[in-house]
Amino acid sequence: MKLLISNDDGVFALGIRSLANSLGEAGHDVTVVCPDRERSATGHGLTLHQPIRAEECSSVFHPTVTAWSCSGTPADCVKLGLFALLDSMPDMVLSGINHGPNLGTDILYSGTVSAAMEGLIEGIPSIAFSLASYSSVEFDVAAGFATTLVNALENQGLSEAFLLNVNIPAVGEHEISGVAIARQGIRRYVDIFEKRVDPRGKTYYWLAGELLEDVEEVIDHQNFDDAPTDVSAVRSNYITITPLQYNLTQFKALEPLADLVAAVRNWRQQT
Repeated sequence: MKLLISNDDGVFALGIRSLANSLGEAGHDVTVVCPDRERSATGHGLTLHQPIRAEECSSVFHPTVTAWSCSGTPADCVKLGLFALLDSMPDMVLSGINHGPNLGTDILYSGTVSAAMEGLIEGIPSIAFSLASYSSVEFDVAAGFATTLVNALENQGLSEAFLLNVNIPAVGEHEISGVAIARQGIRRYVDIFEKRVDPRGKTYYWLAGELLEDVEEVIDHQNFDDAPTDVSAVRSNYITITPLQYNLTQFKALEPLADLVAAVRNWRQQT
């Protein structure tokens, strides 16, 4: 397949080299477009007020991989790849392998997930891959699973666009408990801003949030009550696959809002 791969850890990150090289060696047509430096937690930000620059840097990847280093965000990289650098649309957009988990509400901030989301927005099947550890540098298991998953999807046929968020525990292959279809969990943090003073005597702040708790969400969707959260499944050494969407509408709130709309219908006469 023709694959476009991006990330938010930057072009020199071990995770993206492991993913791109594994897929290139498996015979896929791989193009990498990723940030020239770490752009973690940038969400779906776009660069609108300054130019975006890109330089080819294929020498750090497998010889079959074409790679570009981009000055923009992860979402910029995917847009640039789709509409400027590739000669035709890819069969799939991949992001990662991120160095660290993207679980629960973390995905709202994740540049890794946002890069893959950009593919979905353009109607292309997309997957975000993350290694669930900030300290481990062993990406072989994650890259092997990613290649197996991509090959399986190719054999199944890609009939419509989707976005899968995949988290791989940072353990040995024989310690993986299995593969779980999981729902998005909730993670809450204590946001701590450390107040510091720079060498010129000016005050600045450094965000140093710490994980407070993993919260179990009460869900209303039938047939999914038994699905584990991604947070709990990864903790039990399961590889998790969570389907995501960009439509954030809270559908169960639409009907209750009807009474509110009726109450404010004549707002023009009241102001």
